[in-house]
Amino acid sequence: MPATPSPFSDVMRSRYSVRKFLPTPLSPSDIRGVLEDAQFAPSNCNTQPWTTHVVSGAARDALSKELLKAHDEERLSYDFTFDYADFGDGAYYERAQDHGATLYQALKIPRSDRSARNAHARANLEFHGAPHAAFLFMPVFGDGVRVAADIGMYAQNFLLSLTARGLGGIPQTMLGMYADTVREFLGVPEEHKLLFGISFGTADVTALANSFHMGRAPLEQSVVVHDTPGVLDEQ
Repeated sequence: MPATPSPFSDVMRSRYSVRKFLPTPLSPSDIRGVLEDAQFAPSNCNTQPWTTHVVSGAARDALSKELLKAHDEERLSYDFTFDYADFGDGAYYERAQDHGATLYQALKIPRSDRSARNAHARANLEFHGAPHAAFLFMPVFGDGVRVAADIGMYAQNFLLSLTARGLGGIPQTMLGMYADTVREFLGVPEEHKLLFGISFGTADVTALANSFHMGRAPLEQSVVVHDTPGVLDEQ
């Protein structure tokens, strides 16, 4: 008998990146529940290398102001590099370009409207209106790749737990572009590196920014199956 998909499959496939939130704070029990679910992520040698700082209320507002100030003063401070040029000119770059085009079309922002595009970029540093944001810090062992993979699995648990509770979140690379600002504000030691942040809360389902969900590439573009015929056949 074939395996029957569980409700987890529905949760996983319904998750999307929320870009506009309602301001209503979540209950402490919901936040704790999400954090407890995230804590069950696998990690290399069970090191559990994540350190998560959650900001809400006055701390959230004050940090947002510091991030916007750093942005306006062009004080970028990456712990890990990011450049669209690193995607090359193949499928990865094309997917990134398609993502941007789809987003701005949904927001009705033309390519020529730099002011509106900058306003949308700044909204990242206002957490898209979310009442809470989590900042994911990591130590660096060796080249850091395995630790970053652990943080990614932790973040996925975090995001899926939100979805299962009828809530939403968005992982934001941009929050990691101001690592020094965040570290100084939160009192985080230098040896803890900021990979990215997650804004989270209740999605504003009426917002244009939440009116679309990005698709995924077909399995044939990313999976090679050995000695198991039929896996990549359309069901």
